Amino acid sequence: MLRHVLIIADIEGSSGCFSYEASAFMTPSWPTACLAMSRDVNTAVEALYVAGVQQVTIKDFHRTAYNLLPERIDPRARIISGYRWKPVPGIGDPGSAEGVVFLGMHAASGTNGFLAHTLSSQIKNLQVNGQPLPEVSLFAASLAPYGIRPIFFSGCPVACGQATAVIPGIHTHPIDKSAGPGVFDAATWRKGLGNATGSALIGPYPVPYEPRGPFEVVVTMRAGEPAARKLARQWQLDYQGADLFLRAGSMNQIYMQLIQLCYLTPLSARFLAPALWLNNLKGKCGLAWARRRLRAAEI
Repeated sequence: MLRHVLIIADIEGSSGCFSYEASAFMTPSWPTACLAMSRDVNTAVEALYVAGVQQVTIKDFHRTAYNLLPERIDPRARIISGYRWKPVPGIGDPGSAEGVVFLGMHAASGTNGFLAHTLSSQIKNLQVNGQPLPEVSLFAASLAPYGIRPIFFSGCPVACGQATAVIPGIHTHPIDKSAGPGVFDAATWRKGLGNATGSALIGPYPVPYEPRGPFEVVVTMRAGEPAARKLARQWQLDYQGADLFLRAGSMNQIYMQLIQLCYLTPLSARFLAPALWLNNLKGKCGLAWARRRLRAAEI
């Protein structure tokens, strides 16, 4: 039995996000999506404690990383909002976590899952050795040096299929949103989520995800050749048309290169500490706004 489980939570695959607007920062439908995401996470947290886990840490991993409402989640769990740079990009120190649960995830860029993208919608398509690269590969690989096993994944059916393709043995619980929010039964789905999360604790567990390189990466920019040319000049990469070409010996090297392409410039990379501080402040303010909206609606 695992004693300490880390949860990485996103919003696109949560039970209250049925459109891009609901996933976007400070839109009218974002607060209710945050509430549903919090309820989903709490269902998994409670299932983990019932199954015998002693410690649960939750990493909010959507946009500003301030989407979860701590007051709606079991107080025994520790919530990490905002982003950290080291030792694991985005997460910081995973501590004593032994397994990781992925909740509310989405499919890879260039595939037909619900709101599919990898790290950023700037990327139209992303192929590694000829295969789509979902975020679960990046996140699971970043935790592998700490011996953390990827044990559970929830997201749209396409995302679940991608997770099982790259991590054999991972447990999944799909969320089908094809009928729309008016038909979707969130309470029933959450009950299934709790049962599936608890079952994943029984094992056997997948090994830490450490795929072997070398890796040939093709990143196709949504904005076309001008965007690819600019990034190629900034980071000294090869490109052709809208495609950038990366080479890496490990999945973690790919992760770092993609972070640079999506979020940094050579200049901003020198000032990460204040940039992260400002991003986290923005997230705190946005979540405070969402709380006010929910209170006004008496939700």
